Amino acid sequence: MNQTFNRTSKVRQLFHLLIPILITQLGLYAMTFFDIMMSGQYHTVDVAGVSIGSSLWTPVYMGLGGVILALTPVVSQLVGSKRTNSVPFSVIQALYLSVAIALSVLTVGTFTVNPILNMMDLEANVHQIAHDYLVALSFGIIPLFIYDTLRAFIDALGKTRVSMLITLGALPINILLNYMLIYGKLGLPELGGVGSGYATAVTYWIIAIVAIIVVIRIHPFAVYNVFQKFYRISWKEWSSFLKIGIPIGLAVFFETSIFSAVTLLMSEYDTVTIASHQIAINFASLLYMIPLSISMALTIVIGFEVGAKRLKDAREYSLIGITMALSMALLCATVLFFFREAVASIYTQDQTVITLTTHFLLYAMFFQISDALQAPIQGILRGYKDVTMTFFMSLLSYWILGLPIGYTLANFFDMGPDGYWIGLIVGLAIGAIGLATRLRFIQRTNVLQKTS
Repeated sequence: MNQTFNRTSKVRQLFHLLIPILITQLGLYAMTFFDIMMSGQYHTVDVAGVSIGSSLWTPVYMGLGGVILALTPVVSQLVGSKRTNSVPFSVIQALYLSVAIALSVLTVGTFTVNPILNMMDLEANVHQIAHDYLVALSFGIIPLFIYDTLRAFIDALGKTRVSMLITLGALPINILLNYMLIYGKLGLPELGGVGSGYATAVTYWIIAIVAIIVVIRIHPFAVYNVFQKFYRISWKEWSSFLKIGIPIGLAVFFETSIFSAVTLLMSEYDTVTIASHQIAINFASLLYMIPLSISMALTIVIGFEVGAKRLKDAREYSLIGITMALSMALLCATVLFFFREAVASIYTQDQTVITLTTHFLLYAMFFQISDALQAPIQGILRGYKDVTMTFFMSLLSYWILGLPIGYTLANFFDMGPDGYWIGLIVGLAIGAIGLATRLRFIQRTNVLQKTS
């Protein structure tokens, strides 16, 4: 990370951070995609089980992974304020915390996975595959959280390209292991969809080990000597992380779990409706990687500038990031409007499903605009270490407003599936306006504090 002195250099530095983050996010997204796709090539029952297991795991992982994201603004502000001697201590404490979180997930999961699956009234084969997939995946949870922590440290130093290379290097390994373990190749057992869980777990171990080697040996990470000194667990530091991380994690959980909830509520409709809804949501989630990546890049640069007390630069980065996100959203919405039928045909050849999917993708266009405002602002506020309002706005926009409005429109105004989409769009728009108001307040307050 470097200090910038004009708007052009700021745009260049933001792009330098953003592109690798976007590729990394797409790479991580692709791992789940290939788990589901390759399981589907094996058998329909396997793809059903893997999809259900993945849908249960993803909100939990995203929420708890959000807690670990607290390390990014912490390190960015330490580096920005020239307090680099404190960085190793913070990274090690975050690693301790991430392992503790992973162990908690394993413990809770042991007692809750089967009861949750039992509530879903699944076919016996699907239930078994979903359970065994989650068990297989659990062998990689600890290294996954270790990698996420080290990635937060790497990205906070502005070296997002390193995370990108690690993820891209792991993707073909994951695909190869999927092939070997799903289909039983090269002497390995034929495990079906469950094999994708073991393949992903092994991949998590590989990226964690590579990240550790990078932090120990590669410049500029090596100069921090993160693993050179033993530190005792600091409950005070853990408390500081959790104060920032829990609101971030809950906000992410509310965002990701709402779509699982809507899918569950829409299970009363026919198969064509459910399939069309899932396709539209899946593609909207793919497009969401753009504002999400801009958000993560903004957290890094805002934290760096705020730590250095260059509040004017932080505000300028905020404006650049939001403008960039809105421009990309308008471009994506335009492309989606004209090519939505082509998008639908990527997923299915069933003309009935394609027709309904193109209808739902019209709603996905409006998702792009709201996401382009709320996601970057969340990243900006995290850079300021202001995370509590993000949590409340996520709870309000998705669960207190979006879901009830959607349910009401769907069931009491006979709008059917459209009602749920409209409810989520309304809630998301209100959340974006609330976050924009909060950002304006925070930036004004910081300016007043600096001048007083």
